[in-house]
Amino acid sequence: MRLLTPLVLLAAIPLGAQQVSGFTPGSAPRQLQLEERLRGVVDTAWARTHARTLASRPHVAGTPEQVATADYVLKQMASWGLDTSRVEYEVFPPFHDSTMVEVITSTGRERLDLSEPPIEGDPTTQLPAWPAMNGYSGAGDVTAPVIYVNYGLPADYARLDSMGISVAGRVVLARYGRSFRGIKPREATARGAVAVILYSDPMDDGFLQGEVYPLGPMRNADGVQRGSIFNGQGDPSTPGWASVPGARRLPESEMGLPTIPVVPISYGNAERLLRAMGGPEVPDGWQGGIRVPYRIGGTGVSARVAVWPERGPRAYKRIQNTFGRIAGRTHPGELVIVGAHRDAWSPGALDDVSGTVSVLEAARAWAAALRDGHRPERTLVFATWDAEEWGLIGSSEWVEQLADTLSASVVAYINQDVVASGRMFSAAGTASLHDLVRDVAATVRQPGDTVSVYRDWSRRTTTTARPAPPLGDLGGGSDFMGFYNHLGIPAINFGFGGPGGAYHSGYDTWTFVERFADPGYLSHAAAAQMVAVLMARLANAQVVPFEPAELGNYLATLVERTRREPGAGEIAPELDDLARAAGELATAGRTFEATRGRALAAGHALERFAAANAALRQVERRLLRAAGLPGRPFLRNLVFASDRDNGYANVQFPAIVEALRDGDPRAATEATRELAARLREAAGVVTRATAALPSP
Repeated sequence: MRLLTPLVLLAAIPLGAQQVSGFTPGSAPRQLQLEERLRGVVDTAWARTHARTLASRPHVAGTPEQVATADYVLKQMASWGLDTSRVEYEVFPPFHDSTMVEVITSTGRERLDLSEPPIEGDPTTQLPAWPAMNGYSGAGDVTAPVIYVNYGLPADYARLDSMGISVAGRVVLARYGRSFRGIKPREATARGAVAVILYSDPMDDGFLQGEVYPLGPMRNADGVQRGSIFNGQGDPSTPGWASVPGARRLPESEMGLPTIPVVPISYGNAERLLRAMGGPEVPDGWQGGIRVPYRIGGTGVSARVAVWPERGPRAYKRIQNTFGRIAGRTHPGELVIVGAHRDAWSPGALDDVSGTVSVLEAARAWAAALRDGHRPERTLVFATWDAEEWGLIGSSEWVEQLADTLSASVVAYINQDVVASGRMFSAAGTASLHDLVRDVAATVRQPGDTVSVYRDWSRRTTTTARPAPPLGDLGGGSDFMGFYNHLGIPAINFGFGGPGGAYHSGYDTWTFVERFADPGYLSHAAAAQMVAVLMARLANAQVVPFEPAELGNYLATLVERTRREPGAGEIAPELDDLARAAGELATAGRTFEATRGRALAAGHALERFAAANAALRQVERRLLRAAGLPGRPFLRNLVFASDRDNGYANVQFPAIVEALRDGDPRAATEATRELAARLREAAGVVTRATAALPSP
């Protein structure tokens, strides 16, 4: 029985008005007809079926329930006619044998209930939940007074230092937010804390932001944010090489993991601590949303924090990546990949069943097109990754195992992670693909509206000074990192967002999605339509629609951003030259685009553009440093990286900016000269691509 009709292309968007960059005049109409077919296959009823099946129970990496998600994905793709496979790795994600937090005051001792109670009307919450835990917590059983440290960032500790307050020998209470959670225990450990308790404050995603679940989408007083606190990528037991069975392993003491116990709790439980805490009043800006006066602590309350993780062989688990493939007709060795992670800390209906549903529906649409005779010119790969939640493990291990092959063959990577938590579209990606994302957004209907995604996106984000909808940058936090930050492969990450507080809690269920995040699965379907069309453009274009001039122009703006960094005046001449190098890339890009237009207008066959496309694939690979960033060898892209002291935020030109922040102008000078040279190499590759284009 069909619950909802499929989304279809708006009749109000005439085919001739759509940009089809990279196609000849003769091939563009056929491409537009294919795209209409792809959009028409994507179906909200199918999305609902996938979502309810995959989010039927918690499915943490390394559990039988997670294996079942791999089986489901592979069975579906095989039934549609795709070539399917799975790749296994043996990795180190230790579960917890036991976790405990006790509150100790002058009146007694109370053991906190760390569970999330069932919600009436949400059947998934009636099932056993995955315990509240932070992946890779250190082992220990400690008791000490509690100190509140706001978000637990370096600036917060600097403020405590100015107040003469030390956390050495104390249990730290920190609220989630403003950084990747792994930064918080890193900073606490460096200052001598003996344990960390993390909680989500209602000011950030709880009742001060709206009604809480089940009456609204925000986090309720029982919701707990689980999550890994590993500040790295991939399996920590095999840094730099793949975790295939039998691989060499580091001893746990050399894995760079947290050494003190870390436990997440709800804000209902955090109130029990905050209400009893003494000590000085908190500085301005540190008061959260719990209705008690926040104090620094050190007196009034102590906490026992105990974590007993698995050790030895039990801590190793098998994980499984899955792949569905449609072989390309003309260039089967060139790959366009879309990926989403399947694992979750909970039922994971949003994170990341929503992304997996998008991948599945895009695959189903392409399978239908294939049956109609529309084989792509390049090979399409529909991937789902395992153990992303533990540190991007599944995708990172695959990239490490196949680095040379992927670097030579992948055209672009599309990432789908939490793609349907609302109706507001946003995207991030390398600047060379910005125009492509905008073009495709104009071909898909905005969920719940009669205009295109592009139109809604534009009216929310554009101004006179910024006439095109902006895209963000790729620094860290999801499975694009192996492709973009490690291999220099152009990548895109996008989805539809909205307010909510189910993140990493047991309440991230399909009931939550259907009530609040995406009623009718309209955003799920729109994301899948965009994936299907993006893959069609990248797979079928005579000239892959990269825009090197846009890349050069954007890099020039990053130079100006870098000039605002403290200490940048000491490397002003080098930054001037870096700006000139970015300008040379932009100029080479404009020449390429003009020549491309004339070559495409001549109507040459796809094979005539093979050499130019091969050169284009190497442009952004030129912006890598083989040894990686200092202390972070996995991150080799010199354009963007995750911020060392944040994790979720991005930093432009990281080798330069981090050297400036370290007060090392010599290293900053060398890094700036290195990047300028690499930009000129990239410009030279663009020039070779131009020369390889067929004559009009």
